[in-house]
Amino acid sequence: MNTAFQRLLTAISHPESILNLGENEWDQLLRHSRDAGLLSRLSLISQQNGWETALPQRVRNHMRGATFIADRQVRAVRWEVHKVNEALEHLDIPIVLLKGAAYVMASLPPAEGRLFGDIDFLVPRTHLDAVEMQLLFHGWHGKATTPYDQRYYREWMHEIPPLTHVSRGSTLDVHHNILPLTAKLKPQAKTLFEEIKPIQGYSKLYRLGDADLVLHSATHLFHEGEWGHGLRDLVDLDALLRHFGNDPDFWKNLQIRAHALGLTQPLEYALFFTKKLLHTPINDAQLNEHIINQPPAAFLSSMLMRGFSSAHTDMMDPGSTFALWLLYIRSHWLRMPLHQLVPHLYQKARMRLEDRKN
Repeated sequence: MNTAFQRLLTAISHPESILNLGENEWDQLLRHSRDAGLLSRLSLISQQNGWETALPQRVRNHMRGATFIADRQVRAVRWEVHKVNEALEHLDIPIVLLKGAAYVMASLPPAEGRLFGDIDFLVPRTHLDAVEMQLLFHGWHGKATTPYDQRYYREWMHEIPPLTHVSRGSTLDVHHNILPLTAKLKPQAKTLFEEIKPIQGYSKLYRLGDADLVLHSATHLFHEGEWGHGLRDLVDLDALLRHFGNDPDFWKNLQIRAHALGLTQPLEYALFFTKKLLHTPINDAQLNEHIINQPPAAFLSSMLMRGFSSAHTDMMDPGSTFALWLLYIRSHWLRMPLHQLVPHLYQKARMRLEDRKN
């Protein structure tokens, strides 16, 4: 673990350490935390602890800018979720917000100082056509995709092709599960719907249950093929575990739900890395020993560590590029069996070559 990565981890897990940084250290931390999507969170922590005036003026300027962007994105998420609710309110189905949208609308700790991309939500698979039709009618349209991409999404994946609004540019990812249909792990969507919780002020909007929020975040992270925001997602997990972990029953239910959904492995990895890198307090007494003492195999653990440190080139070591390539291949291996994976990778490579020629 190189010095730059360690400094960023220390700033997140022991934020009082930023009070002792010198000019060169601040220069590095500002660049690294911004690229990792964590500068606005550091800014929020410094505000909450009343440390702002103790920081150099140029640091405060950068932090205020990051906070402004994060606040603007939170408002945009709330508005887009409101518009999605308007578009789908006549359908008699639950709309289950996922990831960042769920954190914002349920006012959960990971929303604080977080940067956002797409709006993700989950609906029953039997209602996908009706949902897509309503969204198209309200201005969200699919980006131009090839027939192969359409088949890839609609036959194999856990979501339809992304939809982008024609005037606002917002993008929706409409899911019917949290992992592809072809994935090695096969959580059942109907099991997720069993413990959804309502979003206050809305009759059709929900979020996943407490334990399922953690499990989905862990599953998304450790099935990821692009690791630029891997550390930010681990910080989200840390915030969720600290928030829900004050209730002893949470830890028991987390283990029960992991077994019910077949997601014990992502949970094992999440507990291992949050504890190792961010010193997350884990209630070991309430968890099965097998779950809390199951780190990834040494080689995989080394690759994942390089994934977490890949947000900025200063934090990467000579083996990081190769490790990221292996993590990309691993993500596809987890998504589909070999007889589908090889043709898929060939097809995507061929399409990229054609795009370059054009």
